[in-house]
Amino acid sequence: MTETSVKPPSRMLLLLEGRAIPELFGFAASLPTLTALAPRGDGQPVLVLPGLTTSDRSTVALRRFLRSKGFRAYGWELGLNFGPLPGIEDGLISRVEELHDKYEQKVSLVGWSLGGIYARQLGKMIPEKIRQVVSLGSPFGGDPRATNAWRVYQMASGQSVEDGHKHMGGAIHEPPPVPTTAIYSKTDGICAWQNCIERESETTENIEVTASHCGLGHHPAAVYAIADRLAQPEGEWRKFDRSGFRSMVYSEPHYPA
Repeated sequence: MTETSVKPPSRMLLLLEGRAIPELFGFAASLPTLTALAPRGDGQPVLVLPGLTTSDRSTVALRRFLRSKGFRAYGWELGLNFGPLPGIEDGLISRVEELHDKYEQKVSLVGWSLGGIYARQLGKMIPEKIRQVVSLGSPFGGDPRATNAWRVYQMASGQSVEDGHKHMGGAIHEPPPVPTTAIYSKTDGICAWQNCIERESETTENIEVTASHCGLGHHPAAVYAIADRLAQPEGEWRKFDRSGFRSMVYSEPHYPA
């Protein structure tokens, strides 16, 4: 499938983004099961980055869950995400360095939408301080206008979506040199899912869930996958295991030709 053939999600999928609220209630209802099934962390620091025009408030549920499972989860503390404005790059690097120095461990990054693009770029800029990267519905590939939010991005940031290669670590479609997981949904109403998947390699993978874009940060299947990925011992990263009970939730990914 060529880059130009990928279109933004349909109007119907955009309207279905209202699912994000029921998905949050579903997350709350599933907490006992998630808590029982999700593996525990080893105390590693995790920095969670919010999506476009959102703040740390949008990631509270995810961070609280990760902390309950033994991860030291933090928000970015840079206010509303209006794009790569002056100071954001330095602020992100400083935040990673702060957590790295505090815990004397590499930092794992979880980024939602635009936050996932930041996470991947940080993984390229300071890989020696990054343990792994997880992105949630982040459109790092293909046509940057294959989203229903590109105009919002341009208004918020004052920058063109075509200039993404000029910010933070170069071309955004290239994967970072650290283990990287892309979580995506084919029912995403904001970003074309085809642009949210990694090229498969020994250190990259894709995990499909059925969720809204605005619900990815608290959808039970996505949250379990995040915890599972983060819980791997440092230096022993393996691709997501879809056997057993997971096979009922996570199918093998099928990509466009």
